[in-house]
Amino acid sequence: MDPLSLSMVTAFLGAAGAGMANEAGKRAWETVGGLVARVVGREVPAPVGVAERESVAGLLVAEALRSPEQARVLAAVMSGRGAGGAAAHGVPRSLPASARFFTDRKGPLALLDREADRKPDGLPKVAVLHGPAGIGTSALAFHWGGREAGRFPDGTLYTDLRGGSASTAPTAATVLRHFLLRLGVPAEYVPPAVEDRVDLFRSLLSGRRLLVVLDHAQSAAQVDPLITAAPGVFTLVVARRPLTGLDAVTVPVGPLSDKDAKRLLAELAGRSAMATARATLPSVLERCAGSPFALRAMAPYLATGPFGGGERTDPPPEGPVRAVAEEAYRRLGAEAARIYRLGSLRPWSSLGAAVVAATAEVPEDDAGRALAELAELQLLESTGDGRYRYRPAVRAHAEEAAAREDGLAGCAAAVARAADWYLRFAVRADYAALKERWHLGPLYAELGPGPYEDEGAAVAALVAEAGNLVEAVLAAEEFGRFDTVCQTVEALWAAQLKAGCHDVLLPALRAGARTAGRHCPGTRTAGRMRIQLAFALMELRQDEEAERELLAAAQDEALAGHARGRATAVESLGLLRLRQWRFRQALECFEEADGLLGRIGPADDGAADVPRARALLHRHRGRALRGLGRFEEAEQRLAAAREFFRESGERYNTARVLTDLAELRLDAADRTGALPLVDEAVALLSKENATVHLTYLAGLRAQCLPDELPERLPDRP
Repeated sequence: MDPLSLSMVTAFLGAAGAGMANEAGKRAWETVGGLVARVVGREVPAPVGVAERESVAGLLVAEALRSPEQARVLAAVMSGRGAGGAAAHGVPRSLPASARFFTDRKGPLALLDREADRKPDGLPKVAVLHGPAGIGTSALAFHWGGREAGRFPDGTLYTDLRGGSASTAPTAATVLRHFLLRLGVPAEYVPPAVEDRVDLFRSLLSGRRLLVVLDHAQSAAQVDPLITAAPGVFTLVVARRPLTGLDAVTVPVGPLSDKDAKRLLAELAGRSAMATARATLPSVLERCAGSPFALRAMAPYLATGPFGGGERTDPPPEGPVRAVAEEAYRRLGAEAARIYRLGSLRPWSSLGAAVVAATAEVPEDDAGRALAELAELQLLESTGDGRYRYRPAVRAHAEEAAAREDGLAGCAAAVARAADWYLRFAVRADYAALKERWHLGPLYAELGPGPYEDEGAAVAALVAEAGNLVEAVLAAEEFGRFDTVCQTVEALWAAQLKAGCHDVLLPALRAGARTAGRHCPGTRTAGRMRIQLAFALMELRQDEEAERELLAAAQDEALAGHARGRATAVESLGLLRLRQWRFRQALECFEEADGLLGRIGPADDGAADVPRARALLHRHRGRALRGLGRFEEAEQRLAAAREFFRESGERYNTARVLTDLAELRLDAADRTGALPLVDEAVALLSKENATVHLTYLAGLRAQCLPDELPERLPDRP
């Protein structure tokens, strides 16, 4: 057995398993599973890990060396023509701009230069900038990155790891997805498993000269998967303190000296303001304690007197950030102060005028003006898209002010209003994105779809608010608003199905399943929450947990007497079995789901959807039968599905079944019979803008042409 051929097939299996983020990748994976089953003469579980992939690769290579036809089929699958590719390109430039006025920091800048200049020795180039809130660690990273852009011709990757809370802070999987998209990997080719994302990320960076900035890092575990030993890559981590367990150069950032603090104030406020404030300047410097943030916030007030209206010579025990927040808050009008307080009660990722207006019970125009004022006073940060966010230390001050001035009941009511706003927003956007769904809740009929120009715009709106929607679900759970939890999770379905941001939404989906399991077990709601969570887990390759949720969902739906929901749970379990190459069990699931649909009477809930659901099951059974090598039965099932979708005018589903049939013909070495099926599918999908599927079909069409592929695997490179 040629070791190179074995390594090639093992690598292919790894890539195929990692590429299941799109339907083309899932098809290729099922095709390989069926090929393995036919070669071995029995089902072989889908491999997990390198050792299992090597074992399966050995079986395939041995059969390819024995049979020229199997060699041709394996070469066709490995050629990539059936799965498309994730060609990466582009030069990311995502580092925020440096502050206009920047002073001092020669020591930290020199340490960063030294680590960046270090000769490659196999160790990652990593530095951690650390210091207390408001001391300017992020600004220093931006300044150095902008100054040294010439070192990194392949660009800069930036992410803020702060998030809203511990539950919603970006995970390594989420950040890797963001980075891969920035590097030009199409969304549909981002691997679902975090390990595969790490491998792809490091592979793409291996030959690049690039800066990676990880802002507001909280732990070594959070950043470790994002670090590469590529010699041209420099990773700059910004944190409050050195990160234990991270092998990196630590660069402490301390307060500015009085000399540099005066220079910064002069640049910000002007020489005349400095002259006017000569008497109060010592107090200002004392209170700001060398914090660049505090100095910037207080520069506009130099001529208006000392903090708090009286002299103070002692440094603020609560720190300079909180001190200047209190000073700025003292100057706010009543409405802006209320908005400042009530917007801080949850760690929202960012806030727009509409939700702030609902939270504080003020007109939306007033909310917009107040947000802009708060940003001008440094109490909020503008995100550049009409939205704003709090610095953590400032939010802590605002939250304390809310507890003191609005009381527990007032704060709880404000959070409830925010959660309700996000629920209603999500329902309208979800409805506009998926008008055909059968499982609509009561708010869908009340509110109707939102005013979006098309489905894509509605999905984009959901994705833009994904972090806040997750936080709204967690807030509703904490405050015991269990119906709000489940309704909001229900309204995340379009974002799951069409945007694929499963890892971002996972905390909310878990909360939905948790809430329903505790407060309404054995109901349709519980079944729906579990199915929704299981769908995300399947896409993230967390198969064991997905299976548990689907089995529990089927039980909930059975107890509720809801045959349609139970059929969906069992069907979903069958789809999981397909991905696991457990084709016989998948077929049993699809048969069981069909039997459940048969119990739905004409007047029962979901009756109108039964014919279409059965057509989908015909297709799924055809796929399972193909994996088992029962080609004639598979073709009968697929033909039945094709006729239904043709008659109903569903071009996309018709094309999917035609693709299944073409693959079936290719399995039987009937290239002539496969070609017209491929061409018909291409004609249908050309009107659907289904780029990924069209790429897949181009690969299948190439397989239909006998001169396009080698007859056997190469013995040598």
